[in-house]
Amino acid sequence: MSTEIRQSELRNDNAAIMRRVAEGEAFTVTVNGRPVADVVPHQRDTKRRFIPVDEIAQLLGREDLDRAAWIADVESAPFADEVEDPWAR
Repeated sequence: MSTEIRQSELRNDNAAIMRRVAEGEAFTVTVNGRPVADVVPHQRDTKRRFIPVDEIAQLLGREDLDRAAWIADVESAPFADEVEDPWAR
């Protein structure tokens, strides 16, 4: 749950509020009593892009996954190998 603060309070106490945000607190900023913004701690992208097949097998509770078949499936998938510049069109 976030603490509601006025825009003038954010302007006047910016450093103190940013310290509190860095510690995990969230704020809803209001103007004339109307909520206009949320100030929340930054969420870092901690998701992995690749999971090794051995770890997937362990997560699925299966030890019978064929590593070579897995690699062949991934290599045969229709992924674009080249990055296309959308502005070049």
